[in-house]
Amino acid sequence: MPKYSIILPVRNGGEYVKECVQSILRQIYTDFNLIVLDNNSTDGTVEWISALNDNRIIVYRSDRPLSIEENWGRIKDIPKNEFMTMIGHDDLLYPHYLQEMDALIARHPKATLYQTHFTYINETGALVRPCLPMDEVQYGHEFLAFQFTKLLESTGTGYLMRSRDFDAAGGMPVDYPNLLFADYSLWVHLASMGYKATSFRECFSYRLHQSTSRVTNGMVYQQAFSRYVQFLKEMMQKDQRIKEVVTRYGHQFLLYNCETLSHRLLKTPVNKRSLKVGDWVAKCETFAADLIPGQAFRPRDVFRIRIAIQLDQSAFGRGFFKMVKKVIR
Repeated sequence: MPKYSIILPVRNGGEYVKECVQSILRQIYTDFNLIVLDNNSTDGTVEWISALNDNRIIVYRSDRPLSIEENWGRIKDIPKNEFMTMIGHDDLLYPHYLQEMDALIARHPKATLYQTHFTYINETGALVRPCLPMDEVQYGHEFLAFQFTKLLESTGTGYLMRSRDFDAAGGMPVDYPNLLFADYSLWVHLASMGYKATSFRECFSYRLHQSTSRVTNGMVYQQAFSRYVQFLKEMMQKDQRIKEVVTRYGHQFLLYNCETLSHRLLKTPVNKRSLKVGDWVAKCETFAADLIPGQAFRPRDVFRIRIAIQLDQSAFGRGFFKMVKKVIR
């Protein structure tokens, strides 16, 4: 049995999935299989993969369209090798990815999560920039602190773990709409079971799509963030170090997301949301009461939040906001 499973959920991957699969099959370290979770693709994705006739590839097809949560949720229930990693269908592994991971595991056999440095590429594959630097050893509470203070960049691609730990953690949390924040909760959970070990070597590329952020519904984001806050409350009860991090940096984290998601809601058409910006700000005040009780949390004093509340009170204000966003984009 191979040592590693590389898991690729995909639906209509187009040309991107071809680049992704080819990058996987070019691994220098060859003791792996590629598990494709096809979500009822209709663009020839499965036919192209099958035509490769590579015995390292296992394809699990769906006979009906699944939500992204359902498709990624299948990972927990399929047979996997000792170690596993997941990759987005438009991301790329460098040929030395598994080789470097194998060496990292040898150096850190007690780690419960593994990662490498990486680069960001654009839609055409051109380099955008490298990721922020990461420490070689990072515990769950440290990972969370770096996330809260925006000193960490994390993606759904590139992390590697033992399959038994992934299953014990419940797999990819599927109760996050569109899986937003789901990967963060999984990485914090896994790193808290031991620690995260990171290679300083760049071993994969994560593709940025400029349109994704602009079109994602603000309601989806706030629902996913609300679920993440619930996860943090649960972790605070289990881990004193997590509680200390949230107490120290939670104000900064909540205020940032209150502002950014206020603007995301504001640009979401009113017929596609059931929440006003003012309602969202009130929810954030409730989050603060739960996560950082006793600390002064006054988001309405922040100009960019206050103006978002005011603009959301009229169609003219919402239209003006969208016009300004287009001009400064």
